[in-house]
Amino acid sequence: MTTFAGIVGAGNISETHLRAVQETPGLEIAAVTGRNVDRSQALAAQFGCIAYSRFQDFLVHKPMDLVIIGSPSGLHAEQGIAAAENGLHVLVEKPIDISLERTDALIDCCQKARVRLGVIFQDRTKPDINKLRELILSGGIGDPILVSARVKWYRPPDYYSKSHWRGTWALDGGGALMNQGIHTVDLLLWLLGDVTRVYARALTALHKIEAEDTVVATLEFARGAVGTLEATTAAFPGYDRRVEITGSNGTVTLERDKIVRLHLARPVAGFQGSSETDQNPSANSPVVSDIRGHRTVIQDFVRAIETGADPLCGGFEGRRSVALVHAIYQSARTAQPVTLSQSARQSHLAPFA
Repeated sequence: MTTFAGIVGAGNISETHLRAVQETPGLEIAAVTGRNVDRSQALAAQFGCIAYSRFQDFLVHKPMDLVIIGSPSGLHAEQGIAAAENGLHVLVEKPIDISLERTDALIDCCQKARVRLGVIFQDRTKPDINKLRELILSGGIGDPILVSARVKWYRPPDYYSKSHWRGTWALDGGGALMNQGIHTVDLLLWLLGDVTRVYARALTALHKIEAEDTVVATLEFARGAVGTLEATTAAFPGYDRRVEITGSNGTVTLERDKIVRLHLARPVAGFQGSSETDQNPSANSPVVSDIRGHRTVIQDFVRAIETGADPLCGGFEGRRSVALVHAIYQSARTAQPVTLSQSARQSHLAPFA
């Protein structure tokens, strides 16, 4: 049986979605829509589908079973709700939305419409990240003690100046943390569980944008570990992401999504990292040239539709990273520690003082 996917958005990430759909057996591209009509038409011509200038016309295209949303982050929930109300399954590029209220409305709408809701966090598909998660869950590193996550990336000035939405509170929901760093926020939550308290400092150090381009946060995890998270788009020329986790049995380090160091006091029999590394130049480019992660997420979402299983990252899971980002922003604005139970109720993001 063939499943048909519609693409919402006409930017770089939507081209990635189109390429990934094209490489997914049993899935065909139905239609594309975006605010940039010329770009939408160009993508439609390239991938052999129909382009719609009006979102409402796109929603009633037939046949279409699901939509993949790659529009500006502040539109995700609004467009996802409209799709769900038309009986379409919804797969959203990260973050699920920038507002917790709108996120909750999207989750509720998809449940009532009995359609699947998923969020694209392709890092969850990486072989060594999955091996690390298995190691942590099995107790291989012991009790987590100390975590260090570093996202020292670079984006040139025109990355922001040529965009109407990047780095804005209204549509991007923040800067380096909400857009780039949220992948690592999701990764830490997926690997180590809930964060209960944060203390953060954020600044706009280099780029002429409304939101932050640099943030540092200390994190307290429910399991007892403490950690730091650094995220920036101001670190020329851009450096590979690095995540290091120390437990009572040793330390493991990820770089470019590959386990590069593993020192365990009590070795785990049969544990071995892969030779695969992330091929995307994420440290200094927003272009996704290696689509394997997105393709796997999309394949998993189609499987969830067909079988009724949970997708790799569902709505509630996607909400967790937004709640943590909100907590970090709130702490940065107030210069006070923030607990997640307090921050989760706040969705309005104001500029830093």
